[in-house]
Amino acid sequence: MQDTVNAKIRESSEKSVNFYHIMAFTAMVFGMFMAILDIQIVSASLAEIQAGINASPDEISWIQTSYLIAEVIMIPISGFLTRLMSTRVFFTISAAGFTFASILCATATSIEGMIIARALQGFIGGGMIPSVFAVAFTIFPASKRNIVSSLIGLVATLAPTIGPTIGGYLSQVFSWHWLFLVNLPPGIIISIAAWKLINFDKSDSSLMAKFDWWGLISMATFLGSLEYILEEGPRNGWMDDKLICLFTTLMFVGASVFFWRAFTLKEPIIDLKIFSNLNFAMGSLFSFVMGIGLYGLTYMYPLYLSRIRDYDALMIGKTMLISGFTMFLSAPLAGFLANHIDLRLMIASGFIGFAISTWIVTGLTVEWDFWELFYAQILRGISLMLCMVPINNIALCTLPLSCIKNAASLFNLMRNLGGAVGLTMINTVLMNRVDFHYARIAEAIHWGRAEVCNMMFQLSSRFDLPNVDSHLRVLQFVTNIVSQQATVMAFSDAFLLLTFLFSVLTILVLTIKKPQDVLNSRNFH
Repeated sequence: MQDTVNAKIRESSEKSVNFYHIMAFTAMVFGMFMAILDIQIVSASLAEIQAGINASPDEISWIQTSYLIAEVIMIPISGFLTRLMSTRVFFTISAAGFTFASILCATATSIEGMIIARALQGFIGGGMIPSVFAVAFTIFPASKRNIVSSLIGLVATLAPTIGPTIGGYLSQVFSWHWLFLVNLPPGIIISIAAWKLINFDKSDSSLMAKFDWWGLISMATFLGSLEYILEEGPRNGWMDDKLICLFTTLMFVGASVFFWRAFTLKEPIIDLKIFSNLNFAMGSLFSFVMGIGLYGLTYMYPLYLSRIRDYDALMIGKTMLISGFTMFLSAPLAGFLANHIDLRLMIASGFIGFAISTWIVTGLTVEWDFWELFYAQILRGISLMLCMVPINNIALCTLPLSCIKNAASLFNLMRNLGGAVGLTMINTVLMNRVDFHYARIAEAIHWGRAEVCNMMFQLSSRFDLPNVDSHLRVLQFVTNIVSQQATVMAFSDAFLLLTFLFSVLTILVLTIKKPQDVLNSRNFH
């Protein structure tokens, strides 16, 4: 009997996908690209936005923070909402709402209006991301899944990587308003295409009677507070800040209620029991760490180039384009390899390549420029694609089809949380290690050393100023050099930490079970 069921499932899963399904999926992929792109599109242009809406340096960071908090809340519940409304209705609402919120962002005249618009944009747009993953693993046959995985893996990694490039170009050539207005034409097209073409499933209105409102409230409190703590903690001294203390309390209360309901209710808003599948659990862990590497390095490279090399937004974008171009070229290779070699070997190779790419940059100096970062970025781009495709397949291919929508939501949530944790970790390392290295360098520069005295005398002679002014100018000059060197050494420490992290992950690949046959390995009971 089971053989008959499996045979029918295999037959149905290998049926050809019609043209309308392919067009609908293509529209969904472009929608996902927009949603992920907008996380980083503002990162290289925050100064321009700050001037445009008269925001303070402390307030401007909320343009990204509000988007991430709202998106993190939406992603895990998108699976439930898709089953409730159907993919067609939910994705159309998400695409249209994201487009409307983009207009609100472009027309914002104050920081308060911008924060509200960005939160709305992140919340509504966040629903498009896991929907694409769920559809890819339900409508396409197993023989085409590696190709489709390569496509969505490319989008998921390419969008945040080239975000600073596109953002830098738009704000430099036009104005910061076009960071958001650029979403308008594709957003309208995607919304219409989604409504006309998507027909993958039906809505299940009976789920509304089982909707866990307390689960939603507690989950939003938990994840929203966590995201706020991770974003603002490094800047505000963690528990020295009253708001951080308040949100920490809210996070623990929200987490307690959420996990209690998730494991006790028959129909929780998110089914966490899916983590009992070892491959999905390990795939989610790898997705979490990939988020650290993906968003962490997309943050670190521009930060180094702006702080140390004084690059503007457009120059940063051009430098970062190397990784994106490499990902685009290596995506077909990743899809080909996924069909011909052990997926675990691909993941291990990707992690090793990623570790080497960050190890290269541990030799960072103040003179490093485009070409010194060139090979590390190429290796990073290839490694990301080698990891992303097999991780997607291993995490989602061994799950029953009925669990895919929920699993895709959790899988994408783990990547975004990894990015948030990664940024927090990197900011904390940079702040602490800058102070550490500054103190150590300062200890070596004291008046008792003959070398220091000679250097100070030679520098003083270069300034055609009175003795007192010349002495102050020299002290300022030396202080700036020490601060710059300490910052570069802190960057090296952060890259070394990422090297260690990805080296350890290579060992954990051994714990993954190899899917012998995707269809046979699914639990269809």
